[in-house]
Amino acid sequence: MSKIIVAATPVAGHTGPLLRIAGHLSGLGHEVVFLGGARFAAQVAAEGCRFQALPAAADFDDRDVAASFPERELVPAGPARLSWDARHIFGDPVPAQLAALHELLASFPATVAIHDSLFLGGAALALGRKAGDRPAVVAIGTFPVMVGSRDTAPFGPGLPPPVDETERAQYAALAGQFAERGRLVTEYVRQCFAAAGVELPAGERPRVLTEAADHFLQLTVPGFEYPRSDLPANVRFIGALPIPASKGDRIPSWWPELEQARAQGRKVVVVTQGTVANGDLTALVVPTLRALAGREDLLVIAATARHDGELLLAAELPQLPANARAAGYVPFDALLPHADLLVSNGGYGGVHTALGHGVPLVIAAESEDKPEVAARVAWSGTGIDLRTGRPTTEDLAAAVDEALSRPSYRRRAEALCAELARHRAPAAIADLVAEIG
Repeated sequence: MSKIIVAATPVAGHTGPLLRIAGHLSGLGHEVVFLGGARFAAQVAAEGCRFQALPAAADFDDRDVAASFPERELVPAGPARLSWDARHIFGDPVPAQLAALHELLASFPATVAIHDSLFLGGAALALGRKAGDRPAVVAIGTFPVMVGSRDTAPFGPGLPPPVDETERAQYAALAGQFAERGRLVTEYVRQCFAAAGVELPAGERPRVLTEAADHFLQLTVPGFEYPRSDLPANVRFIGALPIPASKGDRIPSWWPELEQARAQGRKVVVVTQGTVANGDLTALVVPTLRALAGREDLLVIAATARHDGELLLAAELPQLPANARAAGYVPFDALLPHADLLVSNGGYGGVHTALGHGVPLVIAAESEDKPEVAARVAWSGTGIDLRTGRPTTEDLAAAVDEALSRPSYRRRAEALCAELARHRAPAAIADLVAEIG
């Protein structure tokens, strides 16, 4: 058995997958210490792991990002906000993250350090010490591959791969523009590493940070990621992590209607804005309910993923459409087998959960990495990218109709489901830990 450190950026979308990895390894008998945000302490304990809180300089409450980073709200969504996040949410904490890792290693000599790929203190640990003087560093890709490539468009705006040499040249020029604009960001991140006593090598920032890890395990399958002839050699696709099985304590009273809908020949459409960007339900949940209201052929489920979600929804829609049902938290592992379509804002984990059940998608994405997720949904043929985070009711209605009426979306989703089923991410990680040990 090994001593393992698992470290995560204090954001639910980053911490959740790493928590599942930590719990799996702990269940196999490994001794695991989880280094993460203070608000996740109880969840870490529930996974059977020891918890170590990040220092204050590297911690914040992701449930209210505006409170921790009020200036971020002034930055428009898209490339500008991605640049801001790279500097301040992921760059600034590097010295504190690395110091926390060193302090932990002094009393807990781990042989493996596993971190989400934007916990840059993990890259600093790998770059700052020779391999024999530190644990093996394993990065986990919890969002689309960011590494630039001659075979793809620059990361950020959600453009598909080039289809010919003309488009390849256009993308190369665009990549040059992005690199010039990102030069200040790269220099800022380099200074964050320097403040931690580590030199960040020259080169494209995402590639340098990816190649820093001894092993980079991407939580997807090749069928959902653009082919790259120049992908770093340390990157391996291991499939998606299964979501935890529900305990049956969140089953809504309307649950029997799911079975009834299928018996009646109705389609079940689920809409959600995920667990992070769900403060304003007028972005996607409300317009979807309005777009599909009155459709007797559909049962629409609004999963708000908030304890107060039904109250927020009622404030915007005092009268829920007759064909709609709503809930705060819904057990997705139990819900998705009933679903014919998921309307989502493009969270990486949620999209893979849908595909893991063979459910096609309609994606309305705007912030963080979500436009890139949406572009991969369209490229893989598993759904429709609306290319906006605030679609109109008309566009939503048309997209839902197309996704439900065209069998190719379901066939491609089922093909991805089969590909995902051939991978076992927890087992792949456990095998690597055993190999390292």
